[in-house]
Amino acid sequence: MTTRWLSPEEQRAWRAYIAGYLLLEDAIDRQLQQEAGMPHAYYSILAHLSEAPERRLRMTDLAEHLKATRSRLTYAVTRLEKDGLVRREDCRSDKRGSVAVLTDAGMAVLESAAPGHVETVRGLLFDRLTPEQVGQLEEIFTQVARGLQGGGGEAAPEDPPWRRRSSPCSGAS
Repeated sequence: MTTRWLSPEEQRAWRAYIAGYLLLEDAIDRQLQQEAGMPHAYYSILAHLSEAPERRLRMTDLAEHLKATRSRLTYAVTRLEKDGLVRREDCRSDKRGSVAVLTDAGMAVLESAAPGHVETVRGLLFDRLTPEQVGQLEEIFTQVARGLQGGGGEAAPEDPPWRRRSSPCSGAS
């Protein structure tokens, strides 16, 4: 098998992506730690739950949205539960499953943290790009994500660890 080495242009683009991603993630994480007392991963859990119907998601669906392993998500949700920001409930339709629910306290923490987070993301990323570049960024990473998840006709290299088919879990009482 012949190795398809990266061209000089591809190598520069790859290294720029890695540097940008790591620096951006570090800056966002530091800002959230300083201003909200939580890492970016925990903020993302609260944000996804806030957007879900009734502020609740099955843990496997939350893992899929966050691209997190079940064990990493379980650890984070356990920590957020201890802080009273999230609670877990048994899944009514599948006793093996559980549902993460954003509490009122969790919503209040998210609402308090969101303005600083958005300002950080805007200042570090979007204010540095033209509207055309924002569109290109979306297009590029939508294409990358689609390819890695098996969307768009091609097979995914391998099912990621958070991908697991599960029965629907009703959050309604």
